[in-house]
Amino acid sequence: MPASLTTTFTNRILQGAAASLLVLVLAGCSTTKDRMTTGSVPKLTKPVEEMDATELRSATDRLGQAYEKNPRDPVTGVNYANLLRMNGRDTQALAVMQQVAIANPGDRNVLAAYGKAQAAAGQFQQALDTIGRAQTPDRPDWKLISAQGAILDQMGRASDARQRYRDALNIQPNEPSILSNLGMSYVLTGDLRTAETYLRSAASQPTADSRVRQNLALVVGLQGRFPEAEQIARRELSPQQADANVAYLRGMLSQQNSWQKLAAKDKTPQAAGDSNTN
Repeated sequence: MPASLTTTFTNRILQGAAASLLVLVLAGCSTTKDRMTTGSVPKLTKPVEEMDATELRSATDRLGQAYEKNPRDPVTGVNYANLLRMNGRDTQALAVMQQVAIANPGDRNVLAAYGKAQAAAGQFQQALDTIGRAQTPDRPDWKLISAQGAILDQMGRASDARQRYRDALNIQPNEPSILSNLGMSYVLTGDLRTAETYLRSAASQPTADSRVRQNLALVVGLQGRFPEAEQIARRELSPQQADANVAYLRGMLSQQNSWQKLAAKDKTPQAAGDSNTN
């Protein structure tokens, strides 16, 4: 394959990995399921990450109606913005959170959600500033620290990002979402073997969810082991969800015989000092 085509494909894969990392960490910071606690907010029948496209649209419409009735309510606004992001409507989610943040300037949860909406919309420096305001030095939140790491990765600051993940692990050891984010950070710099080490550790934790395993499946597939990747992608999912994930993996990995190409290029040794992080 010409070098330019290899570079183009590799960049596409890494962009997809960056998006996967950001989605995972932002979803982990404050899930819609966790914050559905008031009677005035429509309840969800299942976790957001398990919804199909039709269910997401329906839930978003119901939350949108609740938001229109009370746009100053922080719980409604945060949940509505989360669902908008899940539907790919990042600009609208940002607009919603901007208004909610104006109405609730001292609410830590609102500031965190506002920062996540900024990051999803590509406003990375603003997101770091906003999430920093949500953090309290005497009670540091590991989820916010990990979110900062994901944003720094999006900005190309891998070393700073990995330090934030390790800071988060010091507070919450062996947390699968942090380990997964750390692994995906190495995907972004092309070190697939180190990435797999962290992702396997993440997937082995009792509290790991399907998103962690899908990241592991992606990294295994990138190294040319698609049957193994498909097996990982199908674990603990309905047949429909598994088929959708496998189709996504095939689309990411089947172009131009790129599995072996990327695996052959992955010659970076495991970074010194990383082996003890897990």
